[in-house]
Amino acid sequence: MDGQFLVSLTIILLTFALYIGIAVYNKAKETSDFYVAGRGVPPIFNGMAIGADWMSAASFIGLAGTIMLLGYDGLAYIMGWTGGYLLLTFLLAPQLRKYGRYTVPEFIGDRYNSHTARVIAAICTIIISFTYSIGQLSGSGVVIGRLFEIDAKLGTLIGVVLIAFYSAFGGMKGITWTQVAQYIILIIAYLIPVIFMSLQITGNPAPWLSYGKIVEEMGELDRQLGISEYFAPFTNGTKWQFIALMFTLLAGTAGLPHVIVRFYTVSTMKAARWSGAWALLFIGLLYLTAPAYAAFSRFILMTKVAGQKISELPDWTASWVNTGKLQIADSNSDGILQWNELMIANDIVVMATPEIANLGMFVIGLVAAGAMAAALSTAGGLMISISSSFAHDIYYRVLKPQASEKNRLAVARWSIVIATVLAGLVALNPPGAITQIVAWAFALASGTFFPALLIGVWWKRSNTYGVISGMLAGLAVTLGYIFAAKYGGFMILGIIDTGAGVFGATAAVLTNVIVSLATKPPSIQTQEEVLNLRYPEQMTYKDGEVWMD
Repeated sequence: MDGQFLVSLTIILLTFALYIGIAVYNKAKETSDFYVAGRGVPPIFNGMAIGADWMSAASFIGLAGTIMLLGYDGLAYIMGWTGGYLLLTFLLAPQLRKYGRYTVPEFIGDRYNSHTARVIAAICTIIISFTYSIGQLSGSGVVIGRLFEIDAKLGTLIGVVLIAFYSAFGGMKGITWTQVAQYIILIIAYLIPVIFMSLQITGNPAPWLSYGKIVEEMGELDRQLGISEYFAPFTNGTKWQFIALMFTLLAGTAGLPHVIVRFYTVSTMKAARWSGAWALLFIGLLYLTAPAYAAFSRFILMTKVAGQKISELPDWTASWVNTGKLQIADSNSDGILQWNELMIANDIVVMATPEIANLGMFVIGLVAAGAMAAALSTAGGLMISISSSFAHDIYYRVLKPQASEKNRLAVARWSIVIATVLAGLVALNPPGAITQIVAWAFALASGTFFPALLIGVWWKRSNTYGVISGMLAGLAVTLGYIFAAKYGGFMILGIIDTGAGVFGATAAVLTNVIVSLATKPPSIQTQEEVLNLRYPEQMTYKDGEVWMD
């Protein structure tokens, strides 16, 4: 065992011990603890937990690499994912919190007084969360695989065991406080390397201010190599794909069930709004840093690795080649590594950068711990969503309303274990890169839940038939476009599979509105309940007037 391995392993084991200790200390003893953490989480800590829930392996591991490889076109991820929180905070989160349910399917089932709508929403939650969790488990495999210098598939299996244990044990209460710790660890782990890189390359410790100069220098390097300039727009896709991807991520963010449920863990509508504000601040720290990370990493690779003799490449290259995520080929047999002979997967850019920049063993170990925190925190939230959809919305609300609290918790925990194992098996051979898989989950959320929730909160005329047909149409169109674009080469205006949500959302909204208008309106009581959601909790809507409670 070398020193680097021991340092990385020690840091990761210490953080794992912290997470498990927090989960055990905050063990869920009641269903309200398991699903909504007893509704007593302060907004600032809920904002951190939302940030950790959000900072998935896609954000921590994949985002900077995606921007590095796509350049300008990768900014759609940042704008979509950040903008979605504004929609969620102002248009949905406070209203859903006021309705006072445990899950998104429960809101839809009770808002439309329909078990059919509830079951369809629960199935959509399971599909979305399962797809998303494949990306997280794949990311944990990358981290563990590099740490132990084993195949990423074996690393994925280790991640499955860890996630299944602490998610099933602590429930939402344990996961909430675990995610607070994970956010602190992952943001420190993300910022330290990029600050050191900024100091190395520019002499300025503020990467957000200094990376613009490096981008200009890379433009000159790109021209010398005869490749597309890093900051040139729409070189990796059409303008329509950029817009479609941005919309898909924006609407998908506002409709993700595992993120929405975090707003149920606070006490009031006001607390829900403040949770969203804090979350945006904590998330912005990483998202404003990712472009700098990408620029510095690409610059170091272009100037310190490309152009070197293949026989004299640094040791880190061999370690990453062993994981299957880095490929080096001497295509012209000149013994020199050219830029176009270096094939680096976007999933390893953040993980490899501390080694690329020679930042030392502690930073390498810290980044590994941060990446695991990102993958574990999001996976934990996703498993709670899957569990609550099956155990609460289907098993308890539909199949066995008389089930005891003990039975409900047992079903919830076993559903987490089974879902984690199944997602892990798919993640052994993932159908795409981490950011691509995660984009599919967002496309599904934007085609199903975003229209259903937006219309359900802001249009009182929407009825049961409208929401059921809308969710089914959105799900069918989104899934159909993803498969047709990825496997059949089908595209509209150059929009590929990751932008499928724009078509799903359009289909869902049109179907919901047309079917609702063509069928009987909901009851007056239901319409007044919908209007009540728009007012602060001390106000209610009665007989056409707003009343103070």
